[in-house]
Amino acid sequence: MKITDVKTWVVLNPPPQIGGRYFIFVKLVTDGGVVGYGEAYNASFGPKVTAKMIEDMAERHLVGRDPHDVERFFRHAYSSGFTQRPDVAVMGCFSALEMACWDIIGKEAGKPVYKLLGGRCHEALRTYTYLYPTSGSVYPDEMESPKNVYNDPDMAAEAALECVKQGFTAVKFDPAGPYTAFDGHQPRLVDIDLSARMVKAVREAVGTRADILFGTHGQFTPAGAVRMAKAIEPYDPLWFEEPVPPDMPEIMADVARKISIPVATGERLTTKYEFARVIENRAAAILQPDLGRSGGILETKKIAAMAEAYHIQVAPHCYCGPIVGAANIQLAACSPNFLVLESIKTWDGFHAELLRKKIGWEEGNVILSEEPGLGVELNEDVCDAHPWSEGPLHLQMAPDPLV
Repeated sequence: MKITDVKTWVVLNPPPQIGGRYFIFVKLVTDGGVVGYGEAYNASFGPKVTAKMIEDMAERHLVGRDPHDVERFFRHAYSSGFTQRPDVAVMGCFSALEMACWDIIGKEAGKPVYKLLGGRCHEALRTYTYLYPTSGSVYPDEMESPKNVYNDPDMAAEAALECVKQGFTAVKFDPAGPYTAFDGHQPRLVDIDLSARMVKAVREAVGTRADILFGTHGQFTPAGAVRMAKAIEPYDPLWFEEPVPPDMPEIMADVARKISIPVATGERLTTKYEFARVIENRAAAILQPDLGRSGGILETKKIAAMAEAYHIQVAPHCYCGPIVGAANIQLAACSPNFLVLESIKTWDGFHAELLRKKIGWEEGNVILSEEPGLGVELNEDVCDAHPWSEGPLHLQMAPDPLV
């Protein structure tokens, strides 16, 4: 079996753009006509540039080669251009292609990917969702907009209660204020006060029926993160996400030692090498690899195995499209230390339109598919009908320091 063809799409995510402004998909085709799909969680460059980078990587390291040779592909991509170090852009491209290889491998074997990586550990996979405003996603420049679920306690409580009624047993929101390219910063007193009131309101609304996941984006200095954590600790969040920037896990470990809330991190990390630093420094109790960036399925299986040895749990991140979501599901299914999956609401809306058959979800859980490969098929007609033209990156930090 050989890879013979590669195709990419940059797909506009229509309003309300839940999951990001666009999605980057790839299709690989073998000489036997087997098709595999992948997705990159990559926002360092314009998405069309990233798509070309994916095609370049495929031409250099995959076309004409056997998709089963995933380890060899990793070493070639990881070493390309005399690098051999974690690189977010490179590993986003690699991750998309790698999960497409696994989709092919599973289809060729007639098995879901999780059956090829240790088998099923969980009958159903617990999920959580963001509390989304009615207008959709909230980007950094909108964080201080008029009332929404990130700055109004009553609206957050109402949204959380609605999620619980749908079946979710965990909800996440980011009420900690703006994040900028100049972080970490000390939280403003108004942000500490608002965060505490927001978490309190949600806890009073949901009681013990749902965990609260407190999201930040590496906004704070270590001292500032500790101050924020102390304010919300009385309401028992399940995690405090990425309290400080992700580049120094040694510093994040200092925060983890000083607070009672479990620290979660990982959406901006890639490869086992970066996650190893988090694990060795005891910087987090929960890892959040995004399989569209962390290195794909096998690399993230290794990350999960390293975490398991330290009794650290894994909660795959997903603020992107449904192919990454499907890859996350395969990893979660075969990982004994799986905790919870990030779900884009109930995988409805445009995420469902992008697939021939939507991801199964019921009463707060993803229902595992028995279909081979990733268990989903991209609807190429929908991709073709929603081309991305131009605009901001998938995610962006505010460009100026917080005043």
